[in-house]
Amino acid sequence: MRLRSVATCAGTGPDRPATRAIAATRWHHWNDEYTVTDTAFPLEATALDAQAAIREEFAFFGDWSERYQYLIDLGRKLPPFPDALKTEDHRLHGCQSMVWIVPSGDASRLDFAATSDSAIVSGLIFLALRVYAGRSAQEIAATEPDYIASIGLAKHLSPTRSNGLAALLAEIRNAAHRALA
Repeated sequence: MRLRSVATCAGTGPDRPATRAIAATRWHHWNDEYTVTDTAFPLEATALDAQAAIREEFAFFGDWSERYQYLIDLGRKLPPFPDALKTEDHRLHGCQSMVWIVPSGDASRLDFAATSDSAIVSGLIFLALRVYAGRSAQEIAATEPDYIASIGLAKHLSPTRSNGLAALLAEIRNAAHRALA
């Protein structure tokens, strides 16, 4: 099974925060090939802009119970992920929760479809996709995930969630390096 992206969501940009409605991803199945026809990302013009927006949004919350609730809300905004792609080939190991990720595209633009069976992990996926999905492989490879430390995620995640987030970010960056090779 191969996945490829053929179009992007119109109307995204720095003036469109994550809390607004996000376009759904449509999946089509043609001869065992899944095709993403719309993606919700990127929301901001650059990965650095996305990280700045994440920092601003998390600064609004006074405590970590509110931030966790926001992560859960963000996770609910992930585009639908077809059950047919929830296979061992697409499963991300290193996380206690079940996580599936499918990269698509080429060096000029990489998209990622991903999901989890955990509400908080789904929110972590949303943040990672917000920073990295829909960007060039070069931009992905050059962008460190500074938002993790700047919003305090590193201090407030359990060790298993931290490992899973590290595995997710490594998979995204590895996809960028493969596209550049």
